[in-house]
Parts: sequence; C-alpha cells; structure tokens
Amino acid sequence: MSAVKNVIKDNYNMMLLKDYLREAIKDAGFSHAEISKTPVGTRVALHVTRPGIVIGRKGSGIRALTEKLATDFGLKNPQISVVEIEKPELAPSVMCNRMASHLERGTAFRRATMWTLKQIMEGGAMGVQITISGKLRGDRSAFEKHTQGILPRAGHHAEIIVDEDIAHVKTAMGLIGIRIRIARKEKLIPEFEMRVEKTKKGKQVQGENAEKIKVEEIDVEGAKVEVVKVEGKEDTAKSESERIALEAKKMESLETLEEEETKLK
Repeated sequence: MSAVKNVIKDNYNMMLLKDYLREAIKDAGFSHAEISKTPVGTRVALHVTRPGIVIGRKGSGIRALTEKLATDFGLKNPQISVVEIEKPELAPSVMCNRMASHLERGTAFRRATMWTLKQIMEGGAMGVQITISGKLRGDRSAFEKHTQGILPRAGHHAEIIVDEDIAHVKTAMGLIGIRIRIARKEKLIPEFEMRVEKTKKGKQVQGENAEKIKVEEIDVEGAKVEVVKVEGKEDTAKSESERIALEAKKMESLETLEEEETKLK
C-alpha cells in the first residue's frame, strides 16, 4: 500500500473514531480528542465538560472505552486522559452539540439560535456567527446567518482568533446543519487592544475567587488515568441532557423576532 493510501486510511479511521466518541460520550459534553502515537502505545486526550461521566463508577467507563478503542479501532495500548474544558461556552463543538440537542427536542430554530448566541457572548467571546441551513420552515431549503460582536472573517487574524465547528441534526422536516464560529479574546493579537467598559463595584472577580486548574490521577486496574479538573465552577446539572432540559425551560422566556413583530402589530 502506498504512502498516500496509508494517510487516507489513517484519516478515515480517525474520522470514524471521533464520530463514535461524539455519540458515545455525548452526555459528558464531548468537544474533541487529541490522538498521538508514542513508543509505549497510543495517547488519547478527551476534552469534555464533565469528566466524571467518562470515567464512570470505579473507572468502569474508562475500561469499556479503552477496550472499544483497542478492539474496534485498532489502537495499540490506548492510554486515555480526560481533560475538563475550562469554558464550554467558548468551545464551538460543545455549543453545536447543545444547539443540535435543542432542535431535536423540538425547539424553534430561531429561539435556539438566539439562546446560543446569548450564552456564547455571556461566556466572554469577542464575537460569534451561527449559520443554520436546511428545511427550516417549508419544503424548500434555506439558510440564516446570525452574528454578534466582532468576528474577523478572512485573513491571518481570522485563522488565529476564530474557532469553528459543524454539526448535523435530524428533524421531522429533514437534515439541518449548524455551523458556529467563535472569536476568542484570549487569542487576540498583541498589537490590537480591546476596550473594556467599566463595571460597577463588586462585579469583578479577581485573585482568590478565580478558577484554578487541578490535575488528578486515578488508578484503574493498575493503570493511571489523568483527570484535569477546573475548580471554582458551579453547575447544577450533572450531565449534558440535564443541562439541555434546564436550558429549555429558561428558553421559554426568550422573545424571538416573530413575537416582537406580532406585538408591534
């Protein structure tokens, strides 16, 4: 087999693996996986919002996932590490999955779009663009773009600052595609300066209350699994499905453009 075919085969297997992980640990808020080969085996770093769901009770989830990666995907001696995402609202893959879950529950696409825009901007993004396409209202396919904040669209700045991801969701009307592009302030080029508005006293959180990153190691049948956790975060939901259900209740109070138009009439 030629080198080109080997590259194509490896990329195809990685695509199948990431598609499997997206479905298998969807409830843990899966974002992406970093896979690297080492002399000892294959190192797999899973970036999720809730590491406890991936690990499972007494490491049962990690054991099952390790066996699956070794048998079905041919990874040699997979060594899994779980990394907690510091800011899920700034991860395009996480927000794509959340918005797709809302559409699967029957939420109107514009209501879900406006809610996702609000969550991302409140999470500290510099700008966001959400593109939704498919059979949104009738038999004909259409697409809509919703943008908020500052979002570079082309050039070197856009490649550095902007992260994006795409998700697809099956609805009664047909297949709908979601594309989210997020510009992060942390990746802003030094020669540019962001103007921050002054807030009221007592609103800023500094020093002692800032979030801290903690690395833990747990033993799973003699093997060590690294878990990177972010301290100082408060989240009442224990899983992504619970969070989606809570957000659906809050989303009912959100006014869409159609509701505003009917009030003006």
